Amino acid sequence: MRSEEQKIVYLQDYKPSDYLIPKTEMWVDFSPERTQITTDLHIERRAGVEAGTPLELDGEQVELVSIAIGDDVLGAGQYELSENGLKLLDPPQSFVLSTVVEVAPEKNKSLEGLYRSSGNWCTQCEAEGFRRITYFIDRPDVMSVFTVKMVADKDLAPVLLSNGNPMDKGEMSNNRHFALWHDPHPKPCYLFAMVAGKLDKISEKFTTKSGKNVDLNIYAEPGKAELCRYAMDALVRSMKWDEERFGCEYDLDVFNIVAVSDFNAGAMENKGLNIFNDKYVLADPATATDQDYALIERIIAHEYFHNYTGNRVTCRDWFQLCLKEGLTVFRDQEFSSDERFRDVERIDDVKGLRQSQFVEDSGPLAHPPRPSQYEQIDNFYTSTVYEKGAEVVRMLMTLLGKQTFHEGVDLYLDRHDGEAATIEQFIKCFEDVSGRDLSQFQKWYTQAGRPRVSYSTSYAAEQKLFTLVLKQEVPPTPGDDEKSPLVLPIRFGLVSNNGEDLTWEHAEGAEVQDDLIVTNEDEVTVTFHGVSSAPVVSLFRGFSAPVTLDTKASLEEDLHRARLDSDPFNRWESLQSAIMNIVAPAMDVDGPELDIELLEPVAVALSQTLDSQNLSPAFKALCLKLPTYQDYTQRLGQNIDPDRIKTVRQKVSEVVADKLRGQLVTLYSTLHLPDDYQPNAEQSGMRDLRNQALSLLATLKEGQLFELVERHYREARNMTDRQAALAIMCANAPDRAVELLDDFKRNYTEAMTVYDKWLGLNASIDDAQTIDRIKRLMDDDRFSLETPNRVYALFGAFTQGNPTQFARADGAGFELIADVILQIDQFNPQVAGRFAVAFRIWKNYESKRREAARAALERIKQSEKISPNLSEMVNKTLGG
Repeated sequence: MRSEEQKIVYLQDYKPSDYLIPKTEMWVDFSPERTQITTDLHIERRAGVEAGTPLELDGEQVELVSIAIGDDVLGAGQYELSENGLKLLDPPQSFVLSTVVEVAPEKNKSLEGLYRSSGNWCTQCEAEGFRRITYFIDRPDVMSVFTVKMVADKDLAPVLLSNGNPMDKGEMSNNRHFALWHDPHPKPCYLFAMVAGKLDKISEKFTTKSGKNVDLNIYAEPGKAELCRYAMDALVRSMKWDEERFGCEYDLDVFNIVAVSDFNAGAMENKGLNIFNDKYVLADPATATDQDYALIERIIAHEYFHNYTGNRVTCRDWFQLCLKEGLTVFRDQEFSSDERFRDVERIDDVKGLRQSQFVEDSGPLAHPPRPSQYEQIDNFYTSTVYEKGAEVVRMLMTLLGKQTFHEGVDLYLDRHDGEAATIEQFIKCFEDVSGRDLSQFQKWYTQAGRPRVSYSTSYAAEQKLFTLVLKQEVPPTPGDDEKSPLVLPIRFGLVSNNGEDLTWEHAEGAEVQDDLIVTNEDEVTVTFHGVSSAPVVSLFRGFSAPVTLDTKASLEEDLHRARLDSDPFNRWESLQSAIMNIVAPAMDVDGPELDIELLEPVAVALSQTLDSQNLSPAFKALCLKLPTYQDYTQRLGQNIDPDRIKTVRQKVSEVVADKLRGQLVTLYSTLHLPDDYQPNAEQSGMRDLRNQALSLLATLKEGQLFELVERHYREARNMTDRQAALAIMCANAPDRAVELLDDFKRNYTEAMTVYDKWLGLNASIDDAQTIDRIKRLMDDDRFSLETPNRVYALFGAFTQGNPTQFARADGAGFELIADVILQIDQFNPQVAGRFAVAFRIWKNYESKRREAARAALERIKQSEKISPNLSEMVNKTLGG
């Protein structure tokens, strides 16, 4: 049951704050047990607000020492104090409120507000953490210019950092020192940050396009600074790209990044002082994989890009979260695409969207990118807000064209600079530059779920007419049965027998321009005149809209696109579709046996893909990654039996591997990489292709192939190959994997980022000992439930990467995660709430597993003490 009555926040109830805080001055005195914070808030009553209107300031887990207005100390009857904040009963029109509070960072295990970890003080204020530092109007539309003086013992905290520019520093008595920071840009308090402690750094200079020199620094725990070199390189490239692509020039004298080992999220875009989970900063070939490097590059870019799309223009309220996050994810996707292989990056982004956001869209946690209500804002940092939000921005670019789209972004950043904006204001900028009515398009932001699109085609040879009928339907989502049709930008091509895109004289029935169809109807018929031969239609090229495409395409049509489509995304998509259409019926608990002969032409198409001289190794590696467990659960929808899916998937891999055996062996043996390791796109793609060839071969489960995998591990000269070999052995030969995992732990896990890899590999092993193994790992000296990275590594790998054990028929996997969630909830509700998402498809399991999952969720719900974060997630997941 709920630990307290939860208040639902509604978008329709928004109104501006009665008071503004244009200037904030802080004095922070750090000490190990208690940190004292003196704050002067320069407060003004908003014009039109009546005199005598109370001022409510947010504050949690802070101890008030003193309070005054100007020189007048406030007494009883002038303010009210509660667990959630401070209320001034009759404040003047304009005044300075001075408060002194104390907080206990050492005891703060929630990692929100100000906390101390590994000897360093750190803050995390998004979404509502600043209220755990001092009293303030903790909402995004109250923006203030901050000046902060930080004081600490020089031995405990030789480094003192905050937002903005350094203004002064100096020595004090008793071995203490200070640093003064001033941020000239008004910002909401969620972008406030401080770090104090013992840190090493690397530095670089960056010259902006206008000639201004910026000091770049990346700080890390002692001894780790040299592992930040790639992150610095990514930062410099991000800054240059943002100037060239979006015209965004950095606006402060310094830009600092701090890598910390205890952090709930990946990173935080605080103005001028980005704070990162160190797993997304620290890297060298001995400890980081190619995937790690790519994530570091993207996340460094993402947080830097927030400087304009999130900081200079922020959100009016938390309902607008996708305004900053969706736009910035789109920007980091574009950056990665320009830095690497665009076709591969696009496919990877869509795979991630489908495996996370599509599942969210199809279950009890479905919500629009901009919802109309929420209970706990911490639970609102979802794949729908981020990844689907990015897809909506991408559709804007597709609809309007790249040039007009950029004009719209320029107008948005100029018109709302220094403001807290809304989705409506964002869309209005694109309407103004394009002259196009985007009111129906805006439904993408406000309507949950995604369209299911079906199509049919016909060709009249004598008239040279090709007819395409498109239908869209948006299935019901919780609390919303009535759906409107959405604007669909559909990139398309008409593929001829030789793979060329056929032309046409003109089209009618919908808006068609070049390779783009735009429709906003439930059903539309598009007729193309002057098509010289019967084509195979290629729809949603580049995944031009986040839809589910229901296709009755024949195997021949799928394989035709897989071999010849000029669009890389649809080449990959059609190969996946061909396999899914063959295999999916056998996945159902009541389905037929798999007809392996049908996989013969798929293997031929894969063989042709591997032989192609026009495709990159990275693209070929993607094609060798056969459909995942999550792909099949989405295809099945209901009555999911993980054991059956596993069995059929294994059979598919064996059949394909056997048919491609010679080609895969040759590929593995002859694909050689330079001795000098580089995490660039070219080398990463080659390593990925070689490892995928070995992975597919290993599914044949032959002794000589396992010997090859072990040799691959022993001879590996980088973490990418070493971890790949371990993952292959864990997946196909658990007994043989034990010795390698022991060797890996002894020789390679000194760095905690590598230790986390070891945890995840152990949790991925699918055998009868999995639950006991995980419990033993929880007792390991280096494991702690209080460290999010350890939790994500162990239990993230279990819930996401080991579905047959997490969703065991006896319910043991569900019970284990329920126990862990309840333990974590006692000190870190954010992480607990995020792990409850693991149960989001519980209603889709077959009956025995469904009841076991329900029982675990009900046990969490009925716990005597449960946080509001976890309560909301469990209740929504259960459907209550």
